[in-house]
Amino acid sequence: MINPRKVAVVGCGFVGSSIAFSLMQRGLFSELVLIDANQAKAEGEAMDLGHGLPYTAAMDIYAGSYQDAADCSLIIITAGANQKPGETRLDLIGKNVAILKSILPQITAVGFEGILLLVSNPVDVLTYAAQRISGYPARRVIGSGTVLDTARLKYQLGRHLDVDSRSVHAVIIGEHGDSELAVWSGANVSGIDLNHFCELRGHFDHQGSMQRIYESVRDSAYQIIERKGATYYGIAMAVARIAECIVKDEHAVLPISVEPEGEYGLSGLALSLPSVVGKNGVEKVLEIPLSPEESAALLDSALQLQKVISQLKL
Repeated sequence: MINPRKVAVVGCGFVGSSIAFSLMQRGLFSELVLIDANQAKAEGEAMDLGHGLPYTAAMDIYAGSYQDAADCSLIIITAGANQKPGETRLDLIGKNVAILKSILPQITAVGFEGILLLVSNPVDVLTYAAQRISGYPARRVIGSGTVLDTARLKYQLGRHLDVDSRSVHAVIIGEHGDSELAVWSGANVSGIDLNHFCELRGHFDHQGSMQRIYESVRDSAYQIIERKGATYYGIAMAVARIAECIVKDEHAVLPISVEPEGEYGLSGLALSLPSVVGKNGVEKVLEIPLSPEESAALLDSALQLQKVISQLKL
């Protein structure tokens, strides 16, 4: 029996603990289980978070086991190795796939029937691997994808145009990584075409501005890591937003990492595409209009991911 207001976070590093904090502040769940290979770390995080409960919503927060996560509606996986100097991206993928192979059988063994949300990087590859390893339906295994990248795009456009970023409607799709693309052709500010709104604000170098903003979004993580060593607050809020869509059965559209079933002519991989998200995971992957250049960029992003996936040992 699934408890719709129970969630588990696997991995209590910077990202996992920040996600737990963000979930607690939103008051979405009545029960939060923290799981980590280092039990003491999970216990410490649960204690620290628990001490703030008098100032937020009623909630039971504790360090637990995979058995405790059996009836969760959502399990968020942040566990994974970080890239070390001299390691290739493929080395990192190999390590993190091995970690998934140790985690997922413990989840499937307890009869978990909820939604798996992958946050560990490279999130698209690991989302695909998690579905194959777990055997769960693809629509129940999703990744945080470009939900954060899209927020970064809206933030940068909001600053550029001196407008509330919540009024900006634009999306990043493809890989959560260097080959991601911004869908400029459909971007708007509260229904006003983006280029027209830019001109209303006195900006006329559209190509130059778009390239500068795209590169800023694409390279955001590198810039943050260079300055503070890791990114965790932004992704925590992005994951909390995904969780909210699931818990409240919002049928909201988010660019999560999902395995397409022929949409955009793609299959056999996971990447970020605008999808309707509700209590059962992905309800529908949406085929949005793309310019010829955007279609080509999405295909190129998919091909790069498929090259990596072809080398996985699943």
